[in-house]
Formats: sequence, C-alpha cells, structure tokens
Amino acid sequence: MPIRTRVAALAALTATALAVGATATAQAGAAPNETAQKTASAQKTAAAQKTAAAPRFLAASELPPHPTGWTAGPVTDGFPEQLAYCLGEGVPAYDYRHRLFHTDLDTSAVQVTVVTGSATKGKALAALLDEEIRGCAARLERLYPEIEAEGRFFGTLPVEEGATVHGLHTETSYGATDVNLLSVGRDGRTVTVVGWGQMGDFDDAPLAAFKKTAKKAVTKLY
Repeated sequence: MPIRTRVAALAALTATALAVGATATAQAGAAPNETAQKTASAQKTAAAQKTAAAPRFLAASELPPHPTGWTAGPVTDGFPEQLAYCLGEGVPAYDYRHRLFHTDLDTSAVQVTVVTGSATKGKALAALLDEEIRGCAARLERLYPEIEAEGRFFGTLPVEEGATVHGLHTETSYGATDVNLLSVGRDGRTVTVVGWGQMGDFDDAPLAAFKKTAKKAVTKLY
C-alpha cells in the first residue's frame, strides 16, 4: 500500500545513507585498497545474511487446486493492496514482501510475509492481524452501506507458533457475492498472511485445501 511502500523506501534510503557514511569514515583512516577490500567483504556478508534470513514463499502448486491451474507472480516488496479490504491503514509499517497468484478465471490468492525484530514483536503483529481480520466484516458494513458481510472463524492450526483461519463472505446491493479465506501464521519473529478469494459463498470455498496451504505457508518459511 502507498504508506507502507513509502516507509519501506525511506528505510532503504536511510540504510544506504548510513552505509555510505560508515564507508566514508573508514576511508579517512585507511589505505584505498584496504578500504575497498573491507567494503566488498562487508557487502558480501550483508548480502549473504539477507539471503539466508529471507523467508520462502508458497509456490503455485501449493495453493488449493483449481481447474485452470495457478500462476505465481514474483516476490515483491511492499504490502499488497489485495489485502487492504481487511488489513488497512491500522497495520504497522514493516518491510513487507508479497506474492500474487491468479487463475484463468476469477479465483486469486496472495501471500504477504514480514520479518519483525523479535519473537515478541512477531507475536504482537500476528495477534493484531488476526484481530483486524476478525473485525473485517463489521468494518466493511460500517464503511460501505451497500455491502452485507459475514465473517467466520475456522479454528487454529498446529504449526510452529500457530496459525488461525478465517472466512469472509460479502454481498453487494446489486447482487455480487464473493468469498475469501484468510490465515495468519507465525514462525518465531516471522509472520505470514495468506488470502484466497473468488466469486461465490462459503459453500464454494475449499476450506480443507486452504488449511493445508495455510499450514504449508508457515512450515515453508524456513
């Protein structure tokens, strides 16, 4: 979303400025060759740490089966606008990353993942996201009088530090109906949310298959 994108960009610029400042300080008291070697070594170490710490995302084949199959997009920085209907401006500004999935019909999915500063912060963020999803139906009806919404809680999953599964059905005054399934899971300081949606109602939602996907999303992080 725009605010989170700006926050991520500002964080990246700040990190770059700090790195440049540190390099300039080192160059003031070191020989050029020595400084270049230290800088290159530090860059390699930082890149290796980032790669090692980056959580993995779901593959298209790990989503609930669909007759036309799934296509997975690239992993992208920022919070996905596809989840803004339930997880809006109240969500803390972290460095989110996400992946979008689509079919040849009306079914789509999204996964967003964030690495917080500690397991305590991860637990707090997961609880907040879960609370936002629980209140989504009431919030939609309050903001959009033409929408009738129903939320359902489908229980927890025994995976790592746990995951919860929710459902949301919406119907507009002009007859359009949509059903969404959402999960929030955590592994230590890392939190992931998976969303699935298509036209229809709760009877059309592949709940059992989605629970497997939600569980896989957490176990696959590391």
